[in-house]
Amino acid sequence: MLKIYNTLSRKLEEFISLESRKVGMYTCGPTVYGYTHIGHLRKYTSDDILVRVLVAYGYEVKHVMNITDVGHLTSDEDQGDDKLEKGAKERNESVWEVAKYFTDYFIKSTLALNIYPPDNLVKATDHIKEQIKLIQILEKKGFIYQTEQAIYFDVSKFPNYGKLTGQKLEEKTVGVRQDVRVDPKKKNPADFALWFFTVGHFKDHVMRWNSPWGEGFPGWHIECSAMSMEYLGNTLDIHTGGIDHIPVHHTNEIAQSEAATGEQFVRYWVHHNFLRIDQVKMSKSLKNLYTIDDIRAKGFDPLALRYLFLTAHYREELNFSWDSLQAGQTALNNLREIVRDWNSNVSEESKVSKDVSEKFLNALGEDLNTSKALAVVWEMVKSDFASGEKAATILEMDKVLGLGLSDYVGKKIEIPAEVQKLLNQREKAREEKDFEKSDELRKEIKKMGYEIEDFVNGVKVKIIS
Repeated sequence: MLKIYNTLSRKLEEFISLESRKVGMYTCGPTVYGYTHIGHLRKYTSDDILVRVLVAYGYEVKHVMNITDVGHLTSDEDQGDDKLEKGAKERNESVWEVAKYFTDYFIKSTLALNIYPPDNLVKATDHIKEQIKLIQILEKKGFIYQTEQAIYFDVSKFPNYGKLTGQKLEEKTVGVRQDVRVDPKKKNPADFALWFFTVGHFKDHVMRWNSPWGEGFPGWHIECSAMSMEYLGNTLDIHTGGIDHIPVHHTNEIAQSEAATGEQFVRYWVHHNFLRIDQVKMSKSLKNLYTIDDIRAKGFDPLALRYLFLTAHYREELNFSWDSLQAGQTALNNLREIVRDWNSNVSEESKVSKDVSEKFLNALGEDLNTSKALAVVWEMVKSDFASGEKAATILEMDKVLGLGLSDYVGKKIEIPAEVQKLLNQREKAREEKDFEKSDELRKEIKKMGYEIEDFVNGVKVKIIS
């Protein structure tokens, strides 16, 4: 049985799809005005695990993810600059160039962590018509009003506004800062923009389209509703995002979507917690927004980062440090060393242990408990199962974990020439019984990231970093 924590009900629920054995899943993708960093990548890795677990449980998943390339302001509450325009000014490039560059960087980053691409990666700027159509439906149903600056959704007309947080509208209104009400014609602080007009603060906005109400551009919230329902229908099985999206973005998505269709928008809301860096929040000012390039520059394999992500539950904060990443790298290297010794055809020749596989899936069925699932893998590594059955079972489990172990089956280490030279010198020292020099060379080799195990019939070289 697969159980998922549903933010909407605030409890763990058995997952049952709307359509038998098929899942429609929408994940909030990046706003492409800056580099994808490892905090983002934790969320997308968890999304990937969810997809893989659903597949392992026998579901056919249709996964849709958005690319926000217009309309996301620096504040989620309809104030500040458009993030894309701000990014373009910082880089002295066009908004279109910035959007393409950072979309490509996002894709590159996710592929480095072995994250499956979504079935549909959809851009907000490619779906302006769908967003206008949705706003028109809301207009006909009386949920919107217009000012000189924007078209707003009137939250007072949606009785269940705030059900995702459990917060009543009057409580939310009190909690909103008064300076958020930058439009004097805005009725309620919690009302949110569906369409901004290119006037006032946005008179020079580069990205603009014609609409029945006037020239402008869409708000951030309407984009996700329009695109998700375009590809998955009025009701989605699963919608994921960061916990920071709960009080505003996802609350607003629910309001506008259900107001338009009269149907439940999302059945299971899945929210991911934050990644901290050395026990502090990530921020540009602290210069701790590490990217996949920073990981590689330090000599780490990106999949070591994926391993680290798997060690914590997605609903709990995870602390990143270079030491914790090193631990992830070491564990990953140890797994790779194990599979290197397997015959390349062993997974085809051997049966998977049904009991161990069930134990593994049961762990993941407990709200995607990846750390518990990893523990099952290591139990199998240390078990006395026959080598063929052990190999086949571990490779089967890795189809869900996504660590790419099958790429290392029977694959010998490619030893760099400078390391091989030291190995040859050490072998000569051992033959001459110069054990002091042999130990010195062992230490030199270890500094270069390789460890030596001596056997009667030779030596085995392992990667340690």
